[in-house]
Amino acid sequence: MESNVLQQVNRKVLVADGAMGTMLQKRGLPIGHCPEAWNLSRPDDVAAIHEAYFKAGSDLVETNTFGGNKFRLAHHGLTENVREINQKAAEIARAVCPQGKYVAGSVGPTGEFMEPIGSLTFDALVDVFHEQIEALCKGGVDLIIVETMMDVQEAAAGITAAKKVASSLPVFASMTFERVGDGYKTMMGCDILTMMDKLIPVGADVIGANCGKGMYDMLEIISELRKLTPHPLLAQSNAGIPEWDGEKNIYRETPQQRAISVQKLLQFDINVVGGCCGTTPEHIKTTRDVVDHYNSIRMGKESGK
Repeated sequence: MESNVLQQVNRKVLVADGAMGTMLQKRGLPIGHCPEAWNLSRPDDVAAIHEAYFKAGSDLVETNTFGGNKFRLAHHGLTENVREINQKAAEIARAVCPQGKYVAGSVGPTGEFMEPIGSLTFDALVDVFHEQIEALCKGGVDLIIVETMMDVQEAAAGITAAKKVASSLPVFASMTFERVGDGYKTMMGCDILTMMDKLIPVGADVIGANCGKGMYDMLEIISELRKLTPHPLLAQSNAGIPEWDGEKNIYRETPQQRAISVQKLLQFDINVVGGCCGTTPEHIKTTRDVVDHYNSIRMGKESGK
């Protein structure tokens, strides 16, 4: 039986949320500190960010667990808190999620290298992600998003773990690409075709790209991906290229500029659109306005009106 969120994905364009990390920094999280620790120490701040995105029009928000695996948390002395942090994050988002909206469990890269470059095996990575995803599911997420991946095998491990934990749970997956010559590849050399060929067969219900250098690159990436597959696609780009002002990163893309880019993105039959680093509830609000207009026209045509 198809999940409700996948029914919605196939029926209309869904709007995801924007940045979590940069929003936490605006609330006082020092650069270099653990964002996921705030699920335990400052849950009200995390909840307020989710609420702001829902109010701006997000159909789904991602839990504050991008670095919630044991390898990333080990850098902050929190290896023993993996389950607590992830379950709490899901519960925070679930508590403020309006009826008819969704909570996505965010699963980011471990920061470790797989064989033959490193020592991690595929099965070991599946176990790492399994621990995190199991806690997210216990906290009440509606879907898993394996995101910002650069190694296609690591992305596949995350998807595999999600399907082991709950086979019926929808899984979205995104990788981060940059221009290399006349095409796009991840830092680990994965191109767009390889992502598609590797991730769909292991169970990714929606695939796409996130982060990166902004909407210009994202438009080219999604255009190329759409030529290759009718599979549901997602796009969550940064608000442009960050500029360091000596204290923090500044993102120059305005909400109005985002709206113009989203209009262009919709021509590629995108299914889920949101933001990544530097995007705010204001960016999501203008995205919502554009998507609502598009959905109303599209659904009107389908009903024959």
